[in-house]
Amino acid sequence: MDNLKTKQNINGLSGEITIPPDKSISHRAIIFGALTKGKIEIKNLSLGEDCLNTLKIFEKLGVKHQFISKRDLILDSTNGFFSPKESLYCGNSGTTTRLLSGFFAWQDFNIELKGDESLSKRPMKRVIEPLSQMGAKIESNNNKLPLKIEGNKLKGITYYSQIASAQVKSCLLLAGLGANGKTKIYEPNLSRNHSEIMLEYLEAQISTGKDENGFYSEIIPSKLTPKNLEIVGDISSAAFFMVAAAIVPNSSIVIKNVGINPTRTGIIDVFEQAQINFELLNQRTICNEKVADIKVTYSENIKPFEISGDIIPRLIDEIPILAVLATQANGKSIIKDAQDLRNKESDRIKTVTESFKELGIKIEEFEDGFEITGKNKINSNATLKTHLDHRLAMSYYVLSLINKKEMTIDGFNCINSSFPEFIEMMNLLQ
Repeated sequence: MDNLKTKQNINGLSGEITIPPDKSISHRAIIFGALTKGKIEIKNLSLGEDCLNTLKIFEKLGVKHQFISKRDLILDSTNGFFSPKESLYCGNSGTTTRLLSGFFAWQDFNIELKGDESLSKRPMKRVIEPLSQMGAKIESNNNKLPLKIEGNKLKGITYYSQIASAQVKSCLLLAGLGANGKTKIYEPNLSRNHSEIMLEYLEAQISTGKDENGFYSEIIPSKLTPKNLEIVGDISSAAFFMVAAAIVPNSSIVIKNVGINPTRTGIIDVFEQAQINFELLNQRTICNEKVADIKVTYSENIKPFEISGDIIPRLIDEIPILAVLATQANGKSIIKDAQDLRNKESDRIKTVTESFKELGIKIEEFEDGFEITGKNKINSNATLKTHLDHRLAMSYYVLSLINKKEMTIDGFNCINSSFPEFIEMMNLLQ
């Protein structure tokens, strides 16, 4: 499915789907689960390539796993870790690379982390710099992959992150688990906090809060308690279906088991601002994570919206699909303060702008975002390039549902890194 040809949906979307597991939480379940040095069950693990690459890395470290159903497995790290015999491949996963950098920095062996062509272009300075301050020994290719990490004794530090980044924060929390003394990470806005929630659930000595320096997470070396883990559904994956139902006429769908962690629900705030027809049903808590079913109905009069400031870390991954929503709003929508989009799997500001212009959508690019004029009637047989960016591929697919002509999405198979079931689930609703 390198190139996918699409067609308009003229009947609307209807039905129920259960959204796949959250990728961010799945990575952490494997990593923290292995660090418990015990035998645990992980239920509802993401089967995206990124998470499976994390699992394969721990397999090479001597951690055993056995799937007992499609998404449930037993993870066994009772024998600890041993030095891998070869380089460790992270695929396309920045989460794997950055989080494991913090873990490997204090192990008693040396490793090399490699990635695919896309990941090898992404910046790693944001974790190399603070880890080096803690005493980590890291060699890089001009702050990019491959990374050679020599295990060393670390010291706890207080680090002031210039941007709110869950990957940087989680990397340093992992490093702090093996450091001498306490490690405290400040960030200007609160980024997603799945690491803190899971570490607290596994009884690590961790505290969080806010003071005059910003939001902080603080950890001291801790032994984690082996406990079974269950992964809630991924709101980043749900976002594509939420927007599709909002913009495709005659749609009404229910998306089940969606994580609604407050650090991830920026898209819900935008839906409220845009006056989308939606409801949160059956709200509950699983392993300290909040979860709900989300009902979304077609919204004929979508209000224009602005995304900026504190909300950006809470919806950074959803901006491409929210840009699609903006194309159908009744006025000009503005997305700014999102310069970190240029450091994702692709330069998402540049690529979204180029693709929208190909479709005849009115969009103006800024250094930190864009302005989109809504109420676009899309009638184009353009070929859009994904640049191997899974979120762009799925966003373009949603946009194709309201395109009166057949269009082509080039490189669509990149969705396998995060959401291989995407087309199957879309077909269930059409």
